[in-house]
Amino acid sequence: TVAGFAILLLFHMTQTEVCPPPCLCKSLGKMKGLQIDCSSRKLKEVPALPVNTKKLYLQNNSLTTVPPGALDGLLSLEDVKMFDNPWNCDCHILYLKLWLEDISESSLANVRCATPAPIKTKLLRQLTGNELGICKRLLPIKSLEFFWRDLILIVLAISTLILVAWALKFSKKLVYQIIISQYDFSGPLLQQQ
Repeated sequence: TVAGFAILLLFHMTQTEVCPPPCLCKSLGKMKGLQIDCSSRKLKEVPALPVNTKKLYLQNNSLTTVPPGALDGLLSLEDVKMFDNPWNCDCHILYLKLWLEDISESSLANVRCATPAPIKTKLLRQLTGNELGICKRLLPIKSLEFFWRDLILIVLAISTLILVAWALKFSKKLVYQIIISQYDFSGPLLQQQ
């Protein structure tokens, strides 16, 4: 078990301290994490980053977007710079905007949009939902199928409630008429006897 633990610890250390090939990495001290400098590397996508990244520099590259979840593993991140990239600020940039709002408001303040034209040079933090554009497909196809199914179920439920209410109202009238008709028939018959 001690050997297994040592191998696991060694694997964890090598796993978390692997520097992405195009970047320069610097240790910030034992157990303090890494500084990853990927600035000015002409990157078109964010490389796989070590989980113990404390400082991340991605400025002055060719980044246009960040795939959802790509930066979620960087839990100990304290400093990030992402300015001077040609960010495409359509609805797909929302992940980066929300991630930067959680991680670094100051870094978000320096991220500017390059496209689309109506919002070129505008700060990402200033964009509203309307400016982020409408995706061609806001919901996955499966979600739309569930939407229509749910809408049909709601309509059927409302129709059923209306029919039940109508039936109850009609049944009360019917019961009332039966009682009255029994009274009418039994009343005169009792008097004749």
